Amino acid sequence: MPSGGSLTARRGSRVASLLVGAGLIAFALLTIRHFFAANYPSSVAAGAACSAGSLFSCDASALAPIAQLAGVPIGWLGVMTGALLTLGALFPSDRLERTNATLSALNAAGVLGLAGYTAVVLKTLCLFCIGYWVFALAGFALFWRAGARFLRPSLAHLATFGVVTAAGGWGVRLYHDAKQEAQAGGAAIQAVQEYFSLPRVNAPSVVSPYWTVRSTARFEDAPIQVVEYADFLCSDCLFLVRQLERLEREFRGELNVAFQFFPLDAQCNAVVEKNKHPGACDLSYIAAYDTSKFRRIHDEIFANFAAAKTPAWRRDLARRYGVEAALTDSATRALVQRFIGTGAEYERTSEQYRYGIRSTPTMIVNNRMIIGTLPYEQLRAIFRALVRSRAQSGQRFMENWVP
Repeated sequence: MPSGGSLTARRGSRVASLLVGAGLIAFALLTIRHFFAANYPSSVAAGAACSAGSLFSCDASALAPIAQLAGVPIGWLGVMTGALLTLGALFPSDRLERTNATLSALNAAGVLGLAGYTAVVLKTLCLFCIGYWVFALAGFALFWRAGARFLRPSLAHLATFGVVTAAGGWGVRLYHDAKQEAQAGGAAIQAVQEYFSLPRVNAPSVVSPYWTVRSTARFEDAPIQVVEYADFLCSDCLFLVRQLERLEREFRGELNVAFQFFPLDAQCNAVVEKNKHPGACDLSYIAAYDTSKFRRIHDEIFANFAAAKTPAWRRDLARRYGVEAALTDSATRALVQRFIGTGAEYERTSEQYRYGIRSTPTMIVNNRMIIGTLPYEQLRAIFRALVRSRAQSGQRFMENWVP
């Protein structure tokens, strides 16, 4: 590491530091903005989904558990780090430079960890995050080249930074709480209105017998009927699974959910040009081999989402459930192909793909298609409306919701 010198003593370095700080703030604000847009979409059609041809997906990052700390988007830390770096460029001092050097090192380590998480676990990349990562690493490089004294921060500056960040984070948390509460009010009503305004579609010609929720013997007898096109390695599907687990308890006896296999894996799905989720086909075969074991296998896969991406874990899963033959059984492969093939029965949602279903999760909810995920309160409101609709005159009920 270079020794001596000071970053803020050089005019060119101070300008570079100012630009890095501004870049950190800008991209951190973009990630925060997208966090709220993905978690609280403005319409039923704006939800997140794993797309068959998408390598870049900020939605997956925004919906991941790591995207927030106690309700505060992690982008807030980026905003404050960038603000302090900008302040240090404008009003240089030795103590502030040492503090910024320490924070730049921690920031660089953090973004490397996040980059590994998104690449290995989420299998996708977020352009906003990449922008922030570039500026974070550039900031660390600036201090490194200037021979900054890392891990020797001013305790007073560091304490002030912590207090201001925590206070601002509390305000962001209150805003987050307000967004959540709003989902139970006007946003939920709007979601119900938009849902009933969606065009009606047919059920798939083959509805999967693999149900994650069963309330009636016949699928269509439940007030709420969900055909869930899903992929075991889709992070947005994991988000939906957690929602459906909560909704299953509230709508006991009123909800049927059929899991319609649609792995985004070119090994078995012709709509996928690349192996977006390699191993998803194998997991589908394992889960489909024995109907009586499906729900347990389904739950275990999603409970071990990261591990399920590895071939060794998948082989062990098949062994533990006694379904090793699933990976080579031609009948199981053909069955999964039938479910995948039903995706082509719907009107194309993209000129690039011949399939109407091309992303996961996609739900056919009582013959209306919802692509992606919705906030829990919005999906709950739609389910409650469907139950009331069954109890009342269906058409008259709908007229009360649709302007």
